[in-house]
Amino acid sequence: MSMDLDAPVPMTGFQEQPTATILCCNCGAPIDGTTAAGALCTDCVKLTVDITQGIQRESVLHTCKDCERWLQPPSSWVSAAPESRELLALCLRKLRGLNKVRIIDASFIWTEPHSRRIKVKITIQQEAFQGTILQQTFEVEYVVASQQCPDCQKSYTANTWRSSIQVRQKVPHKRTFLYLEQLILKHNAHRDTINIKETKDGLDFFFAQRNHAERMVDFLSSVSPTRVKKSQELISMDVHTSVKQYKITYSVELIPICKDDLVALPLKLARSLGNISPLTLCYRVGTSINLLDPNTLQTADVPTPVYWRSPFKNLADVQELVEFIVMDIEPVGQSNGRFYLAEATVALASDLGVNDQTYFTRTHLGGVLHVGDSVLGYHLTRTNFNDENFEAIENSHQYGSTIPDVVLVKKFYARKKKNKSRNWRLKRMAREEEEGTINRRQQEQDRLEADFELFLRDIEEDQELRSTLQLYKNKNAKPRTERMEGVETGDGDVEQMEEDEDSDDENVPQINMDELLEDFDELNVGDEE
Repeated sequence: MSMDLDAPVPMTGFQEQPTATILCCNCGAPIDGTTAAGALCTDCVKLTVDITQGIQRESVLHTCKDCERWLQPPSSWVSAAPESRELLALCLRKLRGLNKVRIIDASFIWTEPHSRRIKVKITIQQEAFQGTILQQTFEVEYVVASQQCPDCQKSYTANTWRSSIQVRQKVPHKRTFLYLEQLILKHNAHRDTINIKETKDGLDFFFAQRNHAERMVDFLSSVSPTRVKKSQELISMDVHTSVKQYKITYSVELIPICKDDLVALPLKLARSLGNISPLTLCYRVGTSINLLDPNTLQTADVPTPVYWRSPFKNLADVQELVEFIVMDIEPVGQSNGRFYLAEATVALASDLGVNDQTYFTRTHLGGVLHVGDSVLGYHLTRTNFNDENFEAIENSHQYGSTIPDVVLVKKFYARKKKNKSRNWRLKRMAREEEEGTINRRQQEQDRLEADFELFLRDIEEDQELRSTLQLYKNKNAKPRTERMEGVETGDGDVEQMEEDEDSDDENVPQINMDELLEDFDELNVGDEE
């Protein structure tokens, strides 16, 4: 018996097994029996198995016509633009059964805007059989229905607001509220208000929710010395569930002491503040009252709780300032921050050419005053004060002889009545004016314009005040008038007068353009004019 050594040896352990083929039970097509899903081919699986079964194909979306918000069940209302991601997410959350499948893609299908229909195409995946994952695309149609939201419902009733803040200050001018308005705009603290109303002695802020008003009260207390009182009024009550609805009002009273006011302190309080002189100037109002003795440059702070325990009024305000002319000034050499002590001899501007009466005083303005300058101050010798604290100072053996004839406050710059050529301006809040007669509204408007002009001048002169505000470039500023050549005599006189007025304004402090922000949009915000 012979063997062929070169013949290949069969390897029975590595032979390929034939594929088990079966026929589809539906169409008879041959398929792989080891991977077939329920004896069905792929085409028959797609035709017979519906993975979208149990998912809504129609639904309803509720929108408010007034505020254009959409209802997100059960009771919240959200803002969403047409065909936005927010609206698509709201549509998907409305469908029952969608959480049982995997969402691959979702997009809007264009519909006519007036059709009140929204169509969404959704692609999902789900495991039909073991090892078989199907993907299917279907459309869902939403009907847009109108429903008024609770906030818009309240706008048509008397209960439009749930909480309000009444900010008041008992002073004859609006300088504090003008400054407070700029701080509110800078920090956008009024973003939750539904209305702002201007009253005789202050401002009223109205809110739809209580927590918004509490946030505003905290902001006011953080930027100014205040005293807050709370009151509430019952507007409705459900006797079955004992649910009550209240209107809550916060009364915020500002301290009636402003910048540049002359203050007569109680003697006991003055001794507790480092034995400062009771007759002082208020040079800043923040979370506390900052006082300055112009004779010694000693400063003191009166915290808000200390003031309300022993309140006092100002002796004189900026409306009682008188113009003086500096005849002589000699620095003493003592300084405290931006204040420089000096001895000055001044005369009333109205007495020049009438008499030679002068007054000697010590002032904290030694760093800015020179001979011939104009300065504003309080003339104490020609003024009668009806104040208990001032009478106590006059009768005091320690302080009675130290009351000066004149207290200088700030340097005075000659200006036009209203400067139209400022290269900057301020943003103003949109507010509702208080109702009244025509004459009263005109008087209030004139007084507010005068206070606003004084506030603008304070911003130009006080760099420390200017650093806390936001100033904007004025693109509509009028250029300075120039003298024209070849005009008639009458017109020439007019142009010469305007040029002289502009030349007077050249000595006025100017604000650098680097300190200004870009101009703002005037669509919803008023300006200084």
